[in-house]
Amino acid sequence: MRKKRIMVVGPRKSGKTTLVNALNDYKGPLRRTQDVIYGEKTIDVPSSYIENARMYKYIIAMSQDASHLILLIDQSNCQNIYPPGFAKPFKCPVIGVITKSDLQPENESLCYKQFEQIGVKKPYFKISSPDCNSIEELKQHLFNKERKGEHYEVYNRKET
Repeated sequence: MRKKRIMVVGPRKSGKTTLVNALNDYKGPLRRTQDVIYGEKTIDVPSSYIENARMYKYIIAMSQDASHLILLIDQSNCQNIYPPGFAKPFKCPVIGVITKSDLQPENESLCYKQFEQIGVKKPYFKISSPDCNSIEELKQHLFNKERKGEHYEVYNRKET
């Protein structure tokens, strides 16, 4: 059985790599690449895949190896990058995450509206790299096997 990972998709400069590093507990320098990176717990999808409609089929195919799909919207640059209904074809749970939530607070409602248009259901998470608690809250949501009566495994942990 393949290891299920959390897939992270978002526009350029939206904080994908920062979030992926936090989810993988990686403390090293940021590395930018045009390739899909399979981390220990994540699948980091380059922004070029979401910026080109021809690449959507590859995002959908990669999601077969995902326990969750995180779609990012950058609150500091709230552009409509996702087409309406983008989240509908995915079989795994889709989570909406607003990055850089400490910047441009007036854009928060626009971010929520975008999530509704692309088909992402609540709860939405707001994270900011200076605020470690917001990222920890997202990690708790992702890595808890049981919450509110739901039973599923986020990724295959090695039991010790």
